[in-house]
Amino acid sequence: MRRNQGLAGIGTALRLEFSGPTRLTDAAAAWRDVVAAATVTDPLSRTGTGLLAFGAFAFDASSAQTSVLIVPQVIVGREDGKCWATRIWPTGGTRPDIPLALRPLGNEYRISLLPGALTADGYRTAVGEAIGRVAAADLNKVVLARDLVGRLPAESDLRRAVSELALGYPDCWTYAVDGLVGSSPETLIRADHGEVNARVLAGTMSRGADAASDLEAALHLATSSKDGDEHAFAVQSVLASLRPHTSHLTTSEIPFTVKLPNLWHLATDVEGTLSDGSNSLDLIAAMHPTAAVAGTPTEAALALIRELEPFDRGRYAGPVGWVGADGDGEWAIALRCAQVTPTGDVTAYAGCGIVLDSEPDRELAETRMKFRPIVEAFG
Repeated sequence: MRRNQGLAGIGTALRLEFSGPTRLTDAAAAWRDVVAAATVTDPLSRTGTGLLAFGAFAFDASSAQTSVLIVPQVIVGREDGKCWATRIWPTGGTRPDIPLALRPLGNEYRISLLPGALTADGYRTAVGEAIGRVAAADLNKVVLARDLVGRLPAESDLRRAVSELALGYPDCWTYAVDGLVGSSPETLIRADHGEVNARVLAGTMSRGADAASDLEAALHLATSSKDGDEHAFAVQSVLASLRPHTSHLTTSEIPFTVKLPNLWHLATDVEGTLSDGSNSLDLIAAMHPTAAVAGTPTEAALALIRELEPFDRGRYAGPVGWVGADGDGEWAIALRCAQVTPTGDVTAYAGCGIVLDSEPDRELAETRMKFRPIVEAFG
């Protein structure tokens, strides 16, 4: 959901799981097979109607967390004041009912999220080590994350947290896929009838306490060489990934600031035209991981992440979104998020891009601000 528009799935008609270094390309191939075998009746033929799947993918090829594509039994969509419903069922099966009402929200809950495998002091140490590696020219940028953990009471209704996120961050992509919930400000890729667009975010500043300090924060971000360098790495990463699949690409002339309830971000919009028949799953396979969530060079950054982060990121900073039968889709980067297990264990993540001018205390403070959406939604 974004700006009160989007898609919601009910039930599971088909679940596909993937893992390892080929998880994204395997998903693209599997989805083509599903579409080829399906009979689709779609009189509306608009974006978000007909056969589609929701997906969430692990950040790292070595993650123990599976990546999934889930085809719901019923999909409800809303866009520009129009609503629709899609029903999906196995050939020879019974078509599912469209529920006219959902069960009421469960009891309210408030939980605290506490430091997980990487404490505040541990994060400062890791950032200091990363700055040293950048200074030694091992790499230009690395994105380091830390974790918070908690536990939900039995039978807690995740829709409460998701609703809080959607209401509190209407300009972000609010998502809930297989226990991964969050509100991401960053569009990884949107593919629609041969056109693609992305929004690259890198470079962050806390909002000011009043109008004057807020404007000062935005100006400081826009003129910061540290944040500008971090942002440039992220933009070039996206452009390099998309060029082989597009006939032309255009970007914003200069980065602009994006205002969220708690943060300012530096942003660049990218637009292009597909030229090789790729679908949205092919594109996320080409793009992930971007420099905005891994670093640059990519392999050096991934190696340092595995060395300095004492936990499995799971699906944090991986692609999350949906793909349709025509290959179009919308995919965000799973940021400002938490993974919730079936037993109620909650792990939230937040990270920062570390470059030569980074300061451990400032990066720690930035993670606190990035945790805020999830901490408030659950607590």
